Amino acid sequence: MPISKILSNWKNNVFDAVYWLEGEESFYIDQLVQYAEHKLLPEADQAFNLTVFYGKDADWAEVVNACKRYPVFAEKQVVILKEAQHMNSIEKLVSYIENPLSSTILIVAHKDKNVDGRSALAKLLKTKAVVLSTKKMYDNKLPEWVNQWVADNGYQISPKAVQIIVDHIGNDLSRIKNELEKLIVNLGDRKKITEDDIEKYIGISKEFNAFEFQDAIAHKKFSKAIQMIQYFESNQKAAPIQLILPTLYGFFSKLYSVYGLGTNDEKRIMAEVGLNFFSIKTTMAATRHYNPAKVEQILLLIHEYNLRVIGINDASNTDADLLKELVVKIMS
Repeated sequence: MPISKILSNWKNNVFDAVYWLEGEESFYIDQLVQYAEHKLLPEADQAFNLTVFYGKDADWAEVVNACKRYPVFAEKQVVILKEAQHMNSIEKLVSYIENPLSSTILIVAHKDKNVDGRSALAKLLKTKAVVLSTKKMYDNKLPEWVNQWVADNGYQISPKAVQIIVDHIGNDLSRIKNELEKLIVNLGDRKKITEDDIEKYIGISKEFNAFEFQDAIAHKKFSKAIQMIQYFESNQKAAPIQLILPTLYGFFSKLYSVYGLGTNDEKRIMAEVGLNFFSIKTTMAATRHYNPAKVEQILLLIHEYNLRVIGINDASNTDADLLKELVVKIMS
């Protein structure tokens, strides 16, 4: 069941007995758990009718016993099991899930992975629980997510500001949300987030960041790329090499996929390769500078330098030295 449907039901006092929240994307799991912990019950009922367990410390029998208790002076009680992936013998919850108490709302947060689909627990959950299964968001969906989050909170954001954020932070939705919330607090009466705001309040330079570095490589602007590396060397948090290399690898992987399509139709490329409106122009510009054979070579180079960063076949070069070498080889 989608998170929006679960939240809608909860807000309308429509509850199921068991909710199983699992998968790689903790943002949505945390969002539901936070709502359940603070909003499902009136504040006056929480002292007696809200029980929270943590998987690492919880015993399955304690969880089951809590679920079998009846609420105190209330219609419902809420039992939350956080970090359930760390609980021993979690499969023994089957005994309760098979026949749950209607007055108990059990919410299990099983992060980072899904339950083995072949297990008795997984098969039971399909028929006896509301299951939310989450996956990490694909990078090409991040700009859309950021735009939607900002709009839902009554603000606007420039396309370049969006790209700077997602390229710097990646698909950590919780961190993106936290940074945006921090930024909005400082906006005052303004409703439009700009690149200047990103630089001032989040600390990501609007000129020297992973996105602008990728753009310099795509347009084969050698002097600009070297200038940016010098900035990164003096400001190591601006765009560490551990961020830049995956960014470049993702870019050239998509560029290679573009060649595989054999078309210049930008709409088709955006749909099939997973590019957004802001990145398609940079990608198409790169096709004028790097042919398919060169892109293959670049992908191998990035892999080689990624190994060198962690000390394989390289024990003396600085990150800046490695980036300069890589840029020379990419643009040669």
